[in-house]
Amino acid sequence: MMATPAAPPPAQGGRLNVIALISGGKDSFFSLLHCLAHGHRVVALANLHPPETNEHEDIQQEEEEDEDLNSFMYQTVGHQLIPLYAEATGIPLYRQPILGGATQGKDYSHFSTAVAVQGEGDNNAKAKQVKDDDETESMIPLLLAIKRAHPEANAICAGAILSTYQRTRVESVAVRLGLTPLAFLWKFPILPVPQHLAGGDVATTDAQLLDDMAAAGMEARIIKVASGGLDDSFLWTNVADRLGKERIARSMRRFGTASEKGAVIGEGGEFETLVLDGPRQLFRKRIMVEEKDRRVVREGGGCAWLSFRSAKLEDKEVTVAASDEEKSDTGKIRIPDLLDARFVGVLEGLNTSASAGEEEARKLLALLSLEPQHSFSKQEGTFQLGLPQSLNDSKLQQWCFFGNASFSAGSSNTVETETSSLVSQIRQRLQQSNLTPSAILTSTILLRHMADFPTVNSIYGALFDSPNPPSRVCVACSDSLSAFTNNNGSISIAIYLTVHTGFTNKSTTDRRRQGLHVQSRSYWAPANIGPYSQAISIPLASLSSFSKPSNSTGGNHDDGNGGPRLVTIAGQIPLVPATMALPPAESEQQRQALNTQLALSLQHLWRIGLEVGVQWWTSAVAYFPAATTTDSSFSMPMSEKARLAYKTWQSAHQWSSKVASDEDSDANSDSDDDDSSNGPDLWDRKFNPRYMSFAVTSTEESSSSEPKLPDWSVLSKNNSKDEKKRRRTIPPFFAAQVAELPRSAGVEWHAHLGVAKAGSKSVTVLESFQANISDDGTGKERVVEVHQTVVRSPASTSEQDDDDDDMDNDDDDKGVKNGASGRRPALLQTIMVERYMGRSSPPSSSLSSPSSSFAAVDELAWLSTSRLINQGHGEPDKERGGPSVMVRYVDVSLSAAAALGGGGGGVSVAVVPCASLWDAYGERLASVTIYQSVFE
Repeated sequence: MMATPAAPPPAQGGRLNVIALISGGKDSFFSLLHCLAHGHRVVALANLHPPETNEHEDIQQEEEEDEDLNSFMYQTVGHQLIPLYAEATGIPLYRQPILGGATQGKDYSHFSTAVAVQGEGDNNAKAKQVKDDDETESMIPLLLAIKRAHPEANAICAGAILSTYQRTRVESVAVRLGLTPLAFLWKFPILPVPQHLAGGDVATTDAQLLDDMAAAGMEARIIKVASGGLDDSFLWTNVADRLGKERIARSMRRFGTASEKGAVIGEGGEFETLVLDGPRQLFRKRIMVEEKDRRVVREGGGCAWLSFRSAKLEDKEVTVAASDEEKSDTGKIRIPDLLDARFVGVLEGLNTSASAGEEEARKLLALLSLEPQHSFSKQEGTFQLGLPQSLNDSKLQQWCFFGNASFSAGSSNTVETETSSLVSQIRQRLQQSNLTPSAILTSTILLRHMADFPTVNSIYGALFDSPNPPSRVCVACSDSLSAFTNNNGSISIAIYLTVHTGFTNKSTTDRRRQGLHVQSRSYWAPANIGPYSQAISIPLASLSSFSKPSNSTGGNHDDGNGGPRLVTIAGQIPLVPATMALPPAESEQQRQALNTQLALSLQHLWRIGLEVGVQWWTSAVAYFPAATTTDSSFSMPMSEKARLAYKTWQSAHQWSSKVASDEDSDANSDSDDDDSSNGPDLWDRKFNPRYMSFAVTSTEESSSSEPKLPDWSVLSKNNSKDEKKRRRTIPPFFAAQVAELPRSAGVEWHAHLGVAKAGSKSVTVLESFQANISDDGTGKERVVEVHQTVVRSPASTSEQDDDDDDMDNDDDDKGVKNGASGRRPALLQTIMVERYMGRSSPPSSSLSSPSSSFAAVDELAWLSTSRLINQGHGEPDKERGGPSVMVRYVDVSLSAAAALGGGGGGVSVAVVPCASLWDAYGERLASVTIYQSVFE
């Protein structure tokens, strides 16, 4: 078996000068150790303490406390010992009081605060400004003071593991102060673990973090417990110790909390720790606290913590040369493998298979075997829906904006002026539609040159002043963008926006629109620094034209926030998350280097999808750059790149773990120690406040499980009653060659839509077919493949259990009669794949009338959509409008400007001009058009 690729060290010149946020707890210090392992330099420690504490006061002078601040953001118990860390580590320590409280929810927006971050000013004055604001803003005056003392500081690290609440707040402050946020422990429990633990339960894999801390030489003791599974006898237990870790895990298993992600490492507030010692590369001295100087404070409700009367520092025994020990210490920090098991398997398959040549392609092509379909009449048993929404009722719209559209021919223009003009146009249209920028779900930005990206990014980013900006895909199309102009000029930018027009007020938007925006470097997935999120999701039900307004009153009704969610995800390039650099490649092994980039970037898409609950992708495109002199071009035929990309896509879907799950559990083993008492009974778990949090994770009632992607259970039986055949269903894929990709990447993956929170049999992938259309200009027939996916909302559990071989949705009216506020919508995605004539090389003469050809494709899309309309709901009505074009990919060597929508300000369709288009088998395509329709 091939060795799993490991994350490389930072590229030369990538060393950062880090401010380490510390609370005294294990996570902040272990994150700091990872900074050192990556070659970064920690220039200062930063700590926020309860407001009544004097930052320079000696611990012996502290009055005994009987109440913890219980901050949502900061650990405050044990704050009396924090001043000792300066001498213990030899790193300067800076402290400020915590002011304010928790005034916002999970996602944080600094625009509601009044704190200025520019200028020197008086720290006390700035501190007064945050007194009535969110406690997050307490970091501002502290970090400003550190930056003045250490102007070289350019990064900040924190110990967030699973807490979006904490991570987003640190990121908000860091970005405003020009600091690179580092969160090397982010999602650490889901990252690859040592092979002997693969397939273990949640408690086992989570506890690996504690093993890693122990291996690094940390000593971290519990100083607060707030869980029914841990009583005050656990206080002062060393969690970075095998016995301590096992005792915690054993107790939580008995009390039903071990299956809750992060519980064993205290991520749910189950316990808090204080670090007393660590490797010599960080700790020069050890903190000592004698038993007589520790006092237990019991707050009630199962919460207890330690107050300290005194502590001292102790010199560490030196057994080897300090410099040698420090070098050996660095190697004790386990860096998670770059790829998880799924994508290790994918990469091994790519690297060990024979070259994806013509013969292999022909064998794959034979699997397609789609028969032409000339009739679209309904037949008995056909999967049928209700009526499609009219274009006027559609809440999911595509807005297109093109640079230079308002400039006359020959006028002086720059990418800066074009982008500023587009942003003004977007603001104006949003205002006219009574929408805010949060109504934008995703954007596609086409540039003439990728070098313009920094300029465009800064101007475009000014649109968004709320958390979770739209997801985004960005590619450069070179001179192909000129096809959009109807004058002598050329454009530098085009922006396409997918907009939810139903998000007309903030409360509706905040409740229904969810986002994932990680801006910190980690081992998980690339950070999105700037105005775009990794993912945005909306409920399918929010697209219903029958839903009640969000401010309606009355009885129970569906607020449009339940059922399946539709997820848009940012384009993913193969950056190593911890360094934000492309993986190194050997020039003589170009195919292997491309394989690594294919697997790594698709893993990013997978991890983001799993994080937001995606169970199925509707389709995907892999972008490749045109051949250039850069290493990313991987000089090999595009046909081979397309086949490799599809094999990556296919393998990721069909991979299954080879590790058998361990059915043995230590949870039921007999034990004679003091922790052998039984856990809370079912009544306690339901009604006793101390144990209520356990009810949802108890063995008797737990319905949660590890997320699955793909989740085959969401596919309906229309795909196949044979489970094995159903598992061979692969979402449509194609490859597009453009001029450039961000960061000179060799590939960029873009999934058009993800489906999350879908019930059983909620997704139907209809059988694909071919159809022939006539080109009015030449009289020749062209071959078009039709792929359709339906996502629907089951009305009830009983309906989900029904056999849905033919689904006429007559029960839509039943939902209304039963008190639902609106009919259950269904989303239909239709993909029209237009091939070259006869699946051969490009014809000698390109389309003589491309606009009529696309009119024929759109007509076919209408026919393939109308065949699904339930006759009981009425006949198809073209006046209502056909399926909406979400995006059209076009091989510009075959299509004139007319095919792209007419040019200038008249373009109404989102078009991505491509140097070439390819299917999964390395065959050329003329165009790919993606349509969406909402049925009710």
